[in-house]
Amino acid sequence: MTAKEHYRIGQFSELTHLTPSTLRYYEQEELLVPKRDKAGQRYYTDDDLSWLEFVLHLKGTGMTIPQLKEYIQLRAQGDATIPQRLALLKEVQTSAEEKLLELKSSMKVLGQKIDWYQAKQDHSIADDETFAAYLKQIGETKNDK
Repeated sequence: MTAKEHYRIGQFSELTHLTPSTLRYYEQEELLVPKRDKAGQRYYTDDDLSWLEFVLHLKGTGMTIPQLKEYIQLRAQGDATIPQRLALLKEVQTSAEEKLLELKSSMKVLGQKIDWYQAKQDHSIADDETFAAYLKQIGETKNDK
């Protein structure tokens, strides 16, 4: 068995691209539990790195800190909580899908606005044409955003 690597907070911060204050916040919120040496100084291991990568993955889906805490608490209770964890993950998935649809809609409007400005700049549309008129011309019904 090989010895596990130990990282002080500064080293761990560099590895994870998170500030030491963010790592301390995650510790305060019990999302990350570093070990302590005999002098009481925190240190992290490769296991902590793997765990944090998973937590950040969940956070990247839009999972909130309270949801992360709930998930971690359920996970610590073992397989008996799989139904609750599954329900929580499905809730996060639904929310993420809704946000994705909103983002796609916003990106569509952004693309149309960019096209409109480019057309204004290259004079392929009249200088006095409004964005609303442009949308109507290309078959869109959204108002000027």
